[in-house]
Amino acid sequence: MKETRLTLPQLSLIAATRAVLGGGLGLLVAHRLTDRERKMAGWMLFLAGVVSTIPLGRMVLSHRIPKQR
Repeated sequence: MKETRLTLPQLSLIAATRAVLGGGLGLLVAHRLTDRERKMAGWMLFLAGVVSTIPLGRMVLSHRIPKQR
């Protein structure tokens, strides 16, 4: 198994993007807003989470440390 070392700010950023993605998905299925408002807010949050995942994934993969024997 490979080890990955991240700083607390990096880990916080990853957690925040997961929260945004989940919030967007939640709004897509919520019924508190009008259909148009709900869909617009949901898609914007969901897409922000998806788009921010790509550079964060690259960052995590670039910080991998080979396991030493």
